[in-house]
Amino acid sequence: MELIVDIRKRLRDFYLNVNFIVKNEVLALLGGSGCGKSMTLKCIAGIETPDEGQIILNGRTLFDSEKRINLKPQKRHVGYLFQNYALFPNMTVAENILFSAVGSNDEKRDKLNKNIKRFQLSGLENSYPAQLSGGQQQRVAFARILSSNAELLLLDEPFSALDSYLKWQLELEMAELFHAYENSAVLVSHERGEVFRLSDRVAVMSRGTIEAAGNKHELFSNPKTLAATLLTGCKNISKARLKDNNHIYAEEWNLQFTIPNSSFLIKYVGFRARFIEYRSTEGENTFLMEVVNVIEDTFSYLIMVRRKGTNAKLIRWEVDKKTWKSIQSPEVYLHFSLDKLMLLEK
Repeated sequence: MELIVDIRKRLRDFYLNVNFIVKNEVLALLGGSGCGKSMTLKCIAGIETPDEGQIILNGRTLFDSEKRINLKPQKRHVGYLFQNYALFPNMTVAENILFSAVGSNDEKRDKLNKNIKRFQLSGLENSYPAQLSGGQQQRVAFARILSSNAELLLLDEPFSALDSYLKWQLELEMAELFHAYENSAVLVSHERGEVFRLSDRVAVMSRGTIEAAGNKHELFSNPKTLAATLLTGCKNISKARLKDNNHIYAEEWNLQFTIPNSSFLIKYVGFRARFIEYRSTEGENTFLMEVVNVIEDTFSYLIMVRRKGTNAKLIRWEVDKKTWKSIQSPEVYLHFSLDKLMLLEK
């Protein structure tokens, strides 16, 4: 399965300009509210029309501005899961699924029975959406999409309106669906944990453009841009400048780091709170820090520190409760491992 997207569209506050390929995988579009994620999905589904560009699915052109091709949504073979699932309230579970099913009457009935069993909806065939739980509604929405022979799944913040427990249950079910689903999917989300657990690749969006994209493990360990670093959850970021080929100065932290030989322009440096290490003495990339505040979290402590003797920007250090209770000092030596430093060019 291959989806090629190369589109542009003028929006109210910015210009949507995205270019990516999805091939036998789950691609997540990660970004803040209003950055163009949902608009991208709507353009792929045919709900919105780009100003220019191309959208090609499995060799079929869904949209081409130059050739004046713009297939209607029902002809695109794309399954779109809305945030509220968009079930027909006046139709039963069976009727909702049959509405989108394709084929002869016998084929439609076979798809209904198959998906009722697949999504554990037995006994609910004659129930209406209002009588279902959020999880059951989501399963019906999936059953409806797959009964339509969708070649591609588009998922727009599918868990945004759910409480944490139900969200986790449905996320597990979705992960199983992705594992069994032979085609690709594009998932839109602003929640980094959800994106990491469900996707194969991640594209970080900011104001209508994709700032960084790649394998989820690579992207989260080395986001490369400020926007990507923030969206992947890094809490510690400072403006930085290259002092020489082997040293950078984090201006807001008043810290100088030794780095591998580098000649590219560095504008920011980032470091994840849980990767900061406690040390007994000062050394390379290890600094004496004063503890400014201690915040107890559910399973850890968030220790707010800064370079001893300065008024520098605070750095967040996350440490497990047992370790901090054994330290509990107003001053600590903290080590910033070289392989965890995130050097950002923009």
